[in-house]
Amino acid sequence: MRISWITQSSAPAVVDYGTSPKSYTNSASGTSSSYRYLFYKSGEIHDAVIGPLNPNTIYYYRCSSDSSREFSFKTPPAQLPIKFAVAGDLGQTDWTNSTLQHIGQLNHDMLLLPGDLAYADLMQPLWDSFGRLVEPLASQRPWMVTQGNHEVERMPLVHKTPFTAYNARWHMPFEQSGSTSNLYYSFDAAGVHVIMLGSYTNFDPASDQFKWLQADLGKIDRGKTPWIIVIVHAPWYNTNTAHQGESAADLMKTYMEPLLYKAQVDIVLAGHVHAYERFTRVYNGKADDCGPVYITIGDGGNREGLANKYMDPKPETSVFREASFGHAQLEMVNATHALWNWHRNDDSATVASDSVWFTSLSSLPVCKL
Repeated sequence: MRISWITQSSAPAVVDYGTSPKSYTNSASGTSSSYRYLFYKSGEIHDAVIGPLNPNTIYYYRCSSDSSREFSFKTPPAQLPIKFAVAGDLGQTDWTNSTLQHIGQLNHDMLLLPGDLAYADLMQPLWDSFGRLVEPLASQRPWMVTQGNHEVERMPLVHKTPFTAYNARWHMPFEQSGSTSNLYYSFDAAGVHVIMLGSYTNFDPASDQFKWLQADLGKIDRGKTPWIIVIVHAPWYNTNTAHQGESAADLMKTYMEPLLYKAQVDIVLAGHVHAYERFTRVYNGKADDCGPVYITIGDGGNREGLANKYMDPKPETSVFREASFGHAQLEMVNATHALWNWHRNDDSATVASDSVWFTSLSSLPVCKL
């Protein structure tokens, strides 16, 4: 597990940890860095990887910068079942708070976030306030994220390098998956192979990302990971009037959809559109029993509001759509079945607004290659 934290003054990048409160039998040292963005200078960003750790175990830890503060987290299970919380386009609003409170009530193992985190939009102190906002949850469970358009933060002539704050603050395990970029990577969790793609970095067939995705899909052992989830920011399928005709979605779909279909990807999660929409299994614009289920869940609570206009009539491939803030839980129950529940924020967390069972494509004889 990677622990990341920020201090205003210099401090050693050391994490002490153990399986009992206030009893730290292990210690790990990491690295410290900082970045500048125009007139802003970040605090010291510390990054330490601890382990090896036991699965499905609670660990207690402290960061050397403030030994009086004890945190705890639970490691994911080594085998199915596993529960994911899913929320995209979070931001820092009252709706965000509601989303985080609901997620905090879920008995989840890991959070998946398909881009647009802090909505800092060049205002770097908003990255700091976002960190404080999510700390209660992000310190207890792994947060696995990919970038959205609000993470680009590139200014021609003034600040030409994109993703400066995102890459400095949210170091994902890209090296371990053979990726050369923090903007796309993959990892295994229990019986699930999760692929995080970058909608705002090169994805054409000549790009490093495309070649990496090809190689990564080719290495998957469905005997060990019967489920494959892919996460992007800009949705490849979308019947909302918002964000139509964008190359980050349309071109990426053109180039990469055949790869995902051939690999029998089960579910593709996206954000960007500030609403919820679930499609049936689909490929090349048509219903296909061996294609992925596409779900847009960019409804975490951003300050730009909801995208509440949809195309009419509704295409048959779109099964459920609603412009409400919300979050979801995806439980991989076993190698063949998974349960998806989406909740509106203004409903009780015990009642799902959209609930459906999925069957893994790797278990369907009709989809065998």
